[in-house]
Amino acid sequence: MIYFDNSATTKMSPAALTTYEEVVKSIWGNPSSLHRLGDRAHQLLEAARKQCADLLGVKPYELFFTSGGTESDNWAIKGTALAKREFGRHIITSSVEHAAVGNAVRSLEDLGYRITVLPVDKRGQVNPADLKHALDSDTILVSIMGVNNEIGAIQPIPEIGEILDNYPGVHFHVDNVQALGKGIWNQVYCPRVDLMSFSAHKFHAPRGIGLLYKKAGRSLRPLHDGGGQEKGLRSGTENLPAIAAMAKAMRLYLTDEPAKAAKQQAIKQRIVEYLQDKPGVTIFSPVAHDFAPHILCFSLAGIRGETLVHTLEAQDIFASTTSACSSRSGEESGTLHAMHVDDDLATSAIRLSFDEHNTLEEADQFISVFDKIYRHFAKVNHLGQEN
Repeated sequence: MIYFDNSATTKMSPAALTTYEEVVKSIWGNPSSLHRLGDRAHQLLEAARKQCADLLGVKPYELFFTSGGTESDNWAIKGTALAKREFGRHIITSSVEHAAVGNAVRSLEDLGYRITVLPVDKRGQVNPADLKHALDSDTILVSIMGVNNEIGAIQPIPEIGEILDNYPGVHFHVDNVQALGKGIWNQVYCPRVDLMSFSAHKFHAPRGIGLLYKKAGRSLRPLHDGGGQEKGLRSGTENLPAIAAMAKAMRLYLTDEPAKAAKQQAIKQRIVEYLQDKPGVTIFSPVAHDFAPHILCFSLAGIRGETLVHTLEAQDIFASTTSACSSRSGEESGTLHAMHVDDDLATSAIRLSFDEHNTLEEADQFISVFDKIYRHFAKVNHLGQEN
């Protein structure tokens, strides 16, 4: 089996699974309880928080545990809107955000918030000049993702941060769910970032757990009312086994990060070199400094993306159309649509996404399998590829 769908989810690491099981069995007290079982759970909770904070280069009191990327995105956006509504009601985002951001922002329009959606260029990236032009005295939040989940385009986060240095009252949120551990941290984070979202199942940890980074001093309203956990900002008994497993998985994931990122880049490059001269193939994820090393999106004219995905699956190769969150709905890529890619090409797109466990041998095997598929469809669609 070749698993090239790591941007959808990753396999849980054995070490993280062991940690999860050990905590379930031996540290099952409620971290909020006052007795020694609760105290032991609380100590583990805070140790996990500190480990994640150290790995991210932030302060432990700036990290909050959530149920995953979707909650983190919604909390950053709606929590800011509620906290700052007396100061303004204008929010800026981009046309290529994950649905967790895009739909959260759109839901605020019904509550009287004004939304500006920045366009992207043919590479799927926003122009910082457009952001600068959109800012006004009513702006309270800018939400721009670090790495696009469909094509891997890296947004100009440091450049946006420089612009926002002149707007200290505006919250800057970055969805970095796809960005962690890819050797690009200086491209997706800068000191001006106020809020960041992370999802643990993208780095070999359990599903249903994630993080929100909130810079100290930034205001954010809670979305959950209850017992006052997470410093009163995110009520609900903490999922301690998953939190501990996430901390373990993050540490392992970020170990030898440059070498792991280089390996993924090499796999991507091997496949791109094969695809780039094929008539009918359009590559949306070039091997370039401003694209993540682990995502490769391309289309083959004349075959729908889901057909190609299932054809590959029959050969035990697993990929996805674009975002796994929209694949089952049969929708075309929202990112490619925002890039003004023709509908036929957008619905033909598939996404390969790699992690540190993939190999060049798997890339070669993919090429061998895909070449047979390509030859068949090239003849059917008269793409002129006979050799």
